[in-house]
Amino acid sequence: MSDSYISQELRRLVAARASRRCEYCLIHESDTFMGCQVDHILSEKHGGQTTADNLAYACTFCNRSKGSDIATLDDHGQLTRLFHPRLDRWTDHFVFQEACIQSLTNVGFGTARLLGFNTEERIEERLAMTKPL
Repeated sequence: MSDSYISQELRRLVAARASRRCEYCLIHESDTFMGCQVDHILSEKHGGQTTADNLAYACTFCNRSKGSDIATLDDHGQLTRLFHPRLDRWTDHFVFQEACIQSLTNVGFGTARLLGFNTEERIEERLAMTKPL
């Protein structure tokens, strides 16, 4: 797998388009210790291009968990694609329920499970954002 160069201009475009929020779990880059990264939605090893249409802003946790995956198993053990930030609306697949991200579809379920949206650490991270200093 090659590491394509992503220009600073393209990185800025991707970050601004996402309002500096992870396009998978919606955490703002300033609310996560490790910040956000530019993710190839369809990885290069699967033929994905380094273009604005194939790039998403992702927190380190979501990006590392997703890796080069494009699909996973849903709650019935069936292969299902992952959430695609350029083609899907987040609210069609997920909803916040307090500090948890609940799935509304098989795509949402598979994505949430694979990316670990509701691990103890991720829930604690979201709860800490809502507490006054």
